Amino acid sequence: MPNMSNVKNPMPEQAADVRNKNFLEVTTGYTSDMAIDEAQRCLNCKHKPCMQGCPVAVKIPEFIKLVANGEFEAAYKKITETNALPAVCGRVCPQEKQCEAKCVRGIKGEPVAIGRLERFVADYHMANCEDKPIQAEKNGKKVAVVGSGPSGLTCAGDLAKLGYEVTIYEAFHTAGGVLMYGIPEFRLPKEIVQKEIDKLKKSGVKIETNTIIGKTLLVDELFEDMEFDAVYIASGAGLPSFLGIPGESLNGIYSANEFLTRINLMKGYKFPEYDTPVYIGKNVAVFGGGNVAMDAARCAKRLGAENVYIIYRRGKEELPARAEEVMHAEEEGIEFRLLKNPTKFIGDENGWLTGVEVIDMKLGEPDSSGRRRPEAVPGSEHIIPIDTAVISIGQSPNPLIKKTTKGLETNNRGCIVADENGATSKPFVYAGGDVVTGAATVILAMGAGKTAAEAIDKELKNKGEQI
Repeated sequence: MPNMSNVKNPMPEQAADVRNKNFLEVTTGYTSDMAIDEAQRCLNCKHKPCMQGCPVAVKIPEFIKLVANGEFEAAYKKITETNALPAVCGRVCPQEKQCEAKCVRGIKGEPVAIGRLERFVADYHMANCEDKPIQAEKNGKKVAVVGSGPSGLTCAGDLAKLGYEVTIYEAFHTAGGVLMYGIPEFRLPKEIVQKEIDKLKKSGVKIETNTIIGKTLLVDELFEDMEFDAVYIASGAGLPSFLGIPGESLNGIYSANEFLTRINLMKGYKFPEYDTPVYIGKNVAVFGGGNVAMDAARCAKRLGAENVYIIYRRGKEELPARAEEVMHAEEEGIEFRLLKNPTKFIGDENGWLTGVEVIDMKLGEPDSSGRRRPEAVPGSEHIIPIDTAVISIGQSPNPLIKKTTKGLETNNRGCIVADENGATSKPFVYAGGDVVTGAATVILAMGAGKTAAEAIDKELKNKGEQI
């Protein structure tokens, strides 16, 4: 009998006043009984609308039916037919805007907790089963992948399954891209990411770290000297944007990129065990309203800040962050100072940040994004005392590859121009993820990697047939 409850099984989690002082994962995951009960809420719709919302085409009703029957390992195998990173996606994908948004159960109640079930299945597999990937027979072709974030990992994994010799080039000392340097431990444990990467290595993918494409090696050298047949650029969007207001060079002001990289990749949250100090003052302001801003604010709270503010120029309804992340931030004591826009930073005689001047905003008519345009309220300027600021208003691609690769078209935002299959203006060079779209979600980047792998395979096979 299906479970006709109109509400999801709640996700177990640490209490807010406990978790805001540690970096352990906030949510602790479903038990087997909870997973089976939740899976039984699925109506197994004939037309499978939930799949329409999944960028990597996970066979959602099929894996959920297996969970409902207690066949957890079979469910894992079903998910991984199309999704190489289920433990990651189950934690950080915006399911509420994708698969769950299409769920029929959501019409008169809450949708099936697809993301929570995906996470459960992946965690069950990691805890109880050993990965034994079978290396595909090599087809004699080589593909280089630039960047080891979600898009690069997905593309590399799919190509390896097709018999390609794949080498990933990663600029950092550790593979994983934004999964390692950007998303905090309490939201995505790095052990989980590392297990996914290790599984990829077992399938035959090579990973070269500390290699900056555009400096250590050029894209053209990958073809000419390394004899790769194709290149997939998935180098992400790691160049931070700044506010451009007076005082932004004062001590105590971080970009979100630096702040989170120090904490996550360089293990600043374990200082002094790891030699990465992170300066945190008494009063911290994070400027921005996306998931990255929530991550930065919640990290600052865990590192000992007494007061942490999210300063955003629109209202709560316009926050681009996931509703769950906003809720968790509020529960943990993050204060939202909405409808405020910074005008200048204020410092002391020694060059250290002491405050920020903000002006109140009101919402006018919708702009090109569809959100109501913020407009300043004259004469409403006031100062908020702060001694640490984190700027989290977006990122763009690093210009290094653009500057060093002839024939590679980019747009006015510095993003590589690519068609729907990831093909660029340069022959046999593909690109996808944040380097094409600008900063977006993990699952969209994965979808781009999957699409590009299919296109690369098709083009190289066609090339072989023509010879």
